[in-house]
Amino acid sequence: MTSDEVRARICELGIVPAIRVTSAEDALFAAESVSRGGIPIVELTMTVPGALDVAAELLRTRPEMIVGAGTVLDGETAERCVDTGVHFLTSPGLHMPVMEVAARRHTLVMPGALTPTEICAARNAGADFVKVFPCSAVGGPSYIRSMCAPFPHIPLLAAGGVNQHTAADYVLAGAAALGIGVELIPRAAIQERNRDWINELSHRFLTILKSARARLEQAAY
Repeated sequence: MTSDEVRARICELGIVPAIRVTSAEDALFAAESVSRGGIPIVELTMTVPGALDVAAELLRTRPEMIVGAGTVLDGETAERCVDTGVHFLTSPGLHMPVMEVAARRHTLVMPGALTPTEICAARNAGADFVKVFPCSAVGGPSYIRSMCAPFPHIPLLAAGGVNQHTAADYVLAGAAALGIGVELIPRAAIQERNRDWINELSHRFLTILKSARARLEQAAY
């Protein structure tokens, strides 16, 4: 899958589930659960024990899934992730060695940024999406709206505190996609192996996203 195809798929799905758990088994369960719930995309953070083994397993068994690597903080880790076959790289900040690996290996990359200067720097460094993180700490949807105004050409992924109450507002504010963690994949659901809980939350977030995008389309006419 090319980076253009991955970009199009992320825009289409509109939700990037972030998996930050304490075991490989938990990560596999979470990834499979959100995929069965209708969101076949995951960001596996490198803080997950055996994260690259989990990525390799998902890539082997679930070819329909977009598998990304999160919290990638250096070039060496980025190289290992791309060697594993992940579809995208992301991090909470802008790390130039990661950007360089992504460019050289033709891999989609979404670095983190917060201020206008950081967003510009990330885009100029080759970001496909810029992950605005942590959104909720700096105003939530209103902050995304204020960033989309001067940067309408930069696809922003809102992450950090997105939940069922704010997801629609982020989309209406202009976010191209949403990064969602424990609000979509609760720790208790992982511990209890409650797949139905995660499936239900996946359906809810997809419904919220679809409704908000429909409102944007109506407003455009």
